[in-house]
Amino acid sequence: MLLHIALRKTTSGLTAAAVAAALAIAPVLTPVAPARAQENKGPAILRDTESEQLLREYTRPILRAAGLEKQNIQMVIINDSSFNAFVADGRRIFVNYGAIMQSETPNQLIGVLAHETGHLAGGHLSKLREQLAQAQTQMIIAMLLGAGAMVAGAAGGGSGLANAGAAAVTGPQEMIRRSLLSYQRQQEENADRAGVKFLTATGQSPKGMYETFKRFTSESLFAARGADPYLQSHPMPADRVASLEELARASPYWDKKDDPALQMRHDMMRAKISAFMERQDTVYRRYPLSNTSLPGRYARAIATYLHGDLNNALTQIDGLIQAQPNNAYFYELRGQALLEGGRPNDAIAPLHKALALSNNAPLIEMLLGQALVATDNKAHTDEAIAILRAAVSRESEAPLGYAQLAMAYGRKGDYAEADLASAQAAYLRGDNKTARDLASRAKTRFAVGTPGWVKADDIVSAKPMPGQKSN
Repeated sequence: MLLHIALRKTTSGLTAAAVAAALAIAPVLTPVAPARAQENKGPAILRDTESEQLLREYTRPILRAAGLEKQNIQMVIINDSSFNAFVADGRRIFVNYGAIMQSETPNQLIGVLAHETGHLAGGHLSKLREQLAQAQTQMIIAMLLGAGAMVAGAAGGGSGLANAGAAAVTGPQEMIRRSLLSYQRQQEENADRAGVKFLTATGQSPKGMYETFKRFTSESLFAARGADPYLQSHPMPADRVASLEELARASPYWDKKDDPALQMRHDMMRAKISAFMERQDTVYRRYPLSNTSLPGRYARAIATYLHGDLNNALTQIDGLIQAQPNNAYFYELRGQALLEGGRPNDAIAPLHKALALSNNAPLIEMLLGQALVATDNKAHTDEAIAILRAAVSRESEAPLGYAQLAMAYGRKGDYAEADLASAQAAYLRGDNKTARDLASRAKTRFAVGTPGWVKADDIVSAKPMPGQKSN
């Protein structure tokens, strides 16, 4: 599915403490505020098979070098145009789409991912939580001691002891804060070193990583001028880049270039993201008609279909398919354009082709299932159910798949399964009240103790995921 925006619930939630936990790659810590995120429903996520597959290929050798290959680390694209990447739960690496757009080469983005892998390999999240818990305990003790001194001073009628009590509260708090920030800076430096180590171990250049941080240094030098280095969560920009440059230039792969085929895939991913996420005039400035490259044609084809010129878009997409007849994502684009253009019957064939070429990618299965349901032809119902069930079995956090599955079951007259699928979709969207209501109704339709009844009962009794309100 091409850049479907979904509000994903994460098992940890993206709490302020987690986001602050040495996770942003920028030299000066900036809080992450994902675009279009709804309160208590997690960040807005971009889903796209092509982009996610490429990011997985970028990280696979790095994770292997870090000893994390078997931990099923997922890549998640955040709907945010700023340059940022972070880890927040030990199971996912989050990348803003802005980081992809601003990385001109695969190596630059791979360097960022190597840095984040350094955080994962170093267990920085769990260690920071321990530091936060320890700091909180220390602050509580300091506050209690300080409060006791202030009370004693007030009772004795003397201001000196009371002032000393106030100092006993604020002094330790400041020391604890500086200690915690120092710990975060050390984590960032460790992640830099680990990132270079992983890149070298996989025969890749750390030059892109250095280029990225050097660019950040240029952008943040003015902001950092006069800043207290002991009050920063990241190393001061100039110091960080100098240290990183020394490490990176020592690599025997410093001058190694990206493979041209990988560069092309990177350019195609950036073209797609530009077309879906940027204004049409911006897309055409990036990819004017004079740009006859495949990425340029890809971006313009997407922009053309998005802005309502379906026939012209189909002509452009067919030209792309002619250039690369085995590119699954060109057939996916053709199917999505036809589906969203009100021609679901015509969308089925290219989506079947895309599915075959993509080795049954779950997001493409969902798109095909959606097309089959949209035809309003009961002859397609059983196929839609089979495809959508296969999709949600591998993509269990995608509400769209469950929503389409609910429609297919409803069309078949299986209202128990329809209610259950609708409840699952609502739960994944963070609408807990609707999820419980639908699941309660589903329970009345299933025989007690059957698998469907058990799933519905799980939703009825489920607690909101961390970071969500109960409603």
